[in-house]
Amino acid sequence: MRDRLRAVFCDHISIIRGKYLPHSKIADSETRFCRSTFGVHYDKDLLPSPGSMMMEGLPDMELRWRHDDIRDSWEKNTKIVIGDLYDDQGEPLPMCPRGALKRAVKAWEAKGLTPKVGIELEAFAFQRDEEGNLVPLNAPGGVVYGTGPCTEPVGFNDAIWEAADDLGFRLDMITAEYDAPQFEYTLTFDDAVKAVDDIVLFRLMAREIAFKHGVILTFMPKPIADLGGSGMHINISLSDETGGNAFSSGDRNTPENLNDLTRGCLAGLLHHHKGLAGLIAPTANSYQRLQPGSLAGFWKNWGGDHRNVTTRISGEGGAKSRLEHRMADASSNPYTATAAVLQAALLGFENGYALQPIETGDGFEVTDATESTATDLAGATADLKTDVGLADAIGRTLIDNHVFMKEMEVEKTKNLNDEALRDFYINYI
Repeated sequence: MRDRLRAVFCDHISIIRGKYLPHSKIADSETRFCRSTFGVHYDKDLLPSPGSMMMEGLPDMELRWRHDDIRDSWEKNTKIVIGDLYDDQGEPLPMCPRGALKRAVKAWEAKGLTPKVGIELEAFAFQRDEEGNLVPLNAPGGVVYGTGPCTEPVGFNDAIWEAADDLGFRLDMITAEYDAPQFEYTLTFDDAVKAVDDIVLFRLMAREIAFKHGVILTFMPKPIADLGGSGMHINISLSDETGGNAFSSGDRNTPENLNDLTRGCLAGLLHHHKGLAGLIAPTANSYQRLQPGSLAGFWKNWGGDHRNVTTRISGEGGAKSRLEHRMADASSNPYTATAAVLQAALLGFENGYALQPIETGDGFEVTDATESTATDLAGATADLKTDVGLADAIGRTLIDNHVFMKEMEVEKTKNLNDEALRDFYINYI
């Protein structure tokens, strides 16, 4: 079989949608989908969400890509490409998450700064037992920072690593996380759009390779109620016009020597803490993870090399200077989540928000912070609706669509127990 093309996009609820196109179409640069996909929920309910035009005839939208972005994939005789979405008039689709990230990058570039991003993904591995029930992968030797077959006896992570290496994904590491069978996957820092393209395709590849090994690899925030959660930590830095790291304050960054740019970005992330949650921790399951003392970004706080604050300053300085935002999880769209973090940071820098004092508590028993995210999706969605500045920066139609879908999600999930809630999401996240 000659190579076919898999043309894909990551939608409003972080599902990868696409088409297989024949070899003859590889020379093309666009294909069409129904715009009302942006009204489809996890349970396949089609809803009249803002911008989806469900009640206006369900018109087309167009996916466009650059030929240079077509790459080899992990499927035999298949190329894959991610593109941008446009409406039927040829204008950028306002709900397009990749477009939102490109707008955030452009806003920073207008300041003479280029966003760099590194994303850490965490996931749990499940299998089905003889009765077809989902059960955690049996990894009796699994420990935090575990490696080898006692930690991952099936070998799907070896297959993921081999494919990633063959396809040019620049892995920083794969390791076991605190709760077996939980794993972390980290890709190397890169320009923001490329970094998120890579993480979106890597996540898809990892799930599909694991599936071929009989494993359901889920990036849900809390698939096992009595174990830890899985995050999607977003690390950001900014390059100046000389290529230097604009966050750098020397060989090591400490809370005492932060420059004005870094302090402004921190202040923006704190100022928009509540609004961010509704967008980057966007499922009912997210709020089983976002809890006090959970190392998950619950409190409105910041610190140095401190994993129990929401925004952590890496102790590394120079070229490795960065801010790590720890609230997001991979039920969010990585494009939207990264755009939101970059826009919140920019608002802080532009508006001169005051930076609150550093967190001095341990985060488990003692914390200085008095404000937090909401404790459920309904509250977080309400907080996002009231954060007008953040919503306008990201894109009003995208936010209106998101809020509508999440308000419906609150209703769909409000009576589900832990297992039913897991099953609502697990096949998609």
